[in-house]
Amino acid sequence: MPIKIDPDKCQGIGDCIDACPVGVIEKIGDKCVATHNDECLECEACLSSCPNSAIEMA
Repeated sequence: MPIKIDPDKCQGIGDCIDACPVGVIEKIGDKCVATHNDECLECEACLSSCPNSAIEMA
């Protein structure tokens, strides 16, 4: 299941990048973007690490 990051809620803090054990999320410009969804383990570590609730499992 791919993750979706709402660009309107994302402030580019990057906690989700640090939380992801397989590097699915990268920072592009001032926003975090899921660039490798095919590698997602669905562990949901990124969801709980985002202080803005900008991430959801799609």
